[in-house]
Amino acid sequence: MALSSISKLFSLSISHKPPKFSTLNSPTATASSAEQFYTHLQRNGTSNIEKTLSTVNVPLDSNCVTDVLHRCQPNQSQMGLRFFIWAGLQSNYRHSSFMYSKACELLHINRNPGVVVDVVEGYRVDGVVVSPKVFKVVLNLCRGGRLANEALWVLRKMKEFGLQADTTAYNVVIRLFCEKGDMDVAEELMNEMGLSDLYPDMITHVAMIKGFSNVGRLEDACGLVKLMRGHGCVPNAVVYSTLLDGVCRFGSMERALELLGEMEKEGGDCSPNVVTYTSVIQSFCEKGQTMEALEILDRMEAFGCAPNRVTVSCLINHLCMERSVEKAYKVIDKVVAGGSVSYGDCYSSLIVSLVKFQKLEEAEKLFRKMLAGGVKPDSLACSILIRKLCLEGRVLDGFCLSDEIEKFEFITSIDSDLYSILLVGLCQQRHSMEAVKLARLMLKKGIRLKASYFDSIVGHLKKFEDEELVKHLSKIGK
Repeated sequence: MALSSISKLFSLSISHKPPKFSTLNSPTATASSAEQFYTHLQRNGTSNIEKTLSTVNVPLDSNCVTDVLHRCQPNQSQMGLRFFIWAGLQSNYRHSSFMYSKACELLHINRNPGVVVDVVEGYRVDGVVVSPKVFKVVLNLCRGGRLANEALWVLRKMKEFGLQADTTAYNVVIRLFCEKGDMDVAEELMNEMGLSDLYPDMITHVAMIKGFSNVGRLEDACGLVKLMRGHGCVPNAVVYSTLLDGVCRFGSMERALELLGEMEKEGGDCSPNVVTYTSVIQSFCEKGQTMEALEILDRMEAFGCAPNRVTVSCLINHLCMERSVEKAYKVIDKVVAGGSVSYGDCYSSLIVSLVKFQKLEEAEKLFRKMLAGGVKPDSLACSILIRKLCLEGRVLDGFCLSDEIEKFEFITSIDSDLYSILLVGLCQQRHSMEAVKLARLMLKKGIRLKASYFDSIVGHLKKFEDEELVKHLSKIGK
């Protein structure tokens, strides 16, 4: 089939495409609600707007809030922030974690954290009656923007409004400083809680233990685990796993094994889970102690904890790196026999690792064996192998593999840009029949040409003086 016949395929597809309709998130009703809120805000400014916002009798939801914040860009951040805080206080609506992050993005709070200070000061100047919930919304905004210093300022400001910070408020600020790595401030805040008749809860302890572990202060982390019971918190698997992760990264593996043994001995809520064991396995692998990692695999199975794909992938990757591919196959047979992971998942991970460590021939052989045996490779394995074949100049082989995959009809997806890569290669190597077949498949699946490959494809096709083909390619490439 001539390459120019692609024109007919594209022409047929384009001429029968239905008209496109708008897919905006906000329906007309939401846009109308946002418009009414925004009009009210403009009319009343930032002075005591909270008293009158409730008179705007329209629905309030996340789309409406987002629309209002969009309208407040870029010069009305304070007004938008006061609206956002007010919205978070309404009984029929609650901000999600995503909305806090979105508000920080739309109001540029990360670049202009002073707007948080301005809003709180504005409440004081306007004589607005502020509840503890207002400060919780503001603190969650600080969390969304990772503003530790501003969060601490807000926490301290509560007293000026006659309010007492609770454990939840302290936790937000403590977690921010733990994530920042400033454990001195975090520890000071935790001690301050006790002076205010507040008790650190499980969230406080986990944040502090993780923070201490992340900066290598393992003794402090271990000491805090011992003190937890005195605060009414019983250490569980999450606490021990957090500590164990720090010990694996900054301590000795001997201490890590001791801690793992303590968890196994304690049992109950402290029993190690798959995440715990996988963390230890990964640490041994990263230190080049793969045999010890395999012993942990045996240990976890003996404890009754089944490995998952992440566990197996970690072992496979490091065994391939050490050129111990046969051991990788044995590990796969073992874990699949246990029933927690499939051959499809394990072999897919092995293919990814084989390609990564330049074992392309072995990867291709395994891939074809999977297809022949009806074992489903995942999208990542398919995409990585075909991409590697293309990079090696074996575009036709890559196309043939993709064609075989399509015949099985069990692959959910392959990276869409691979189709463009294949089409470029097929055109350049003058495999016209395969190019036509691939073009038909792209049309059927509605796959658009990637912009980064568009010029290369069109430039090559112009050599065939097929203007109609170039025209249709241009339409689906934009």
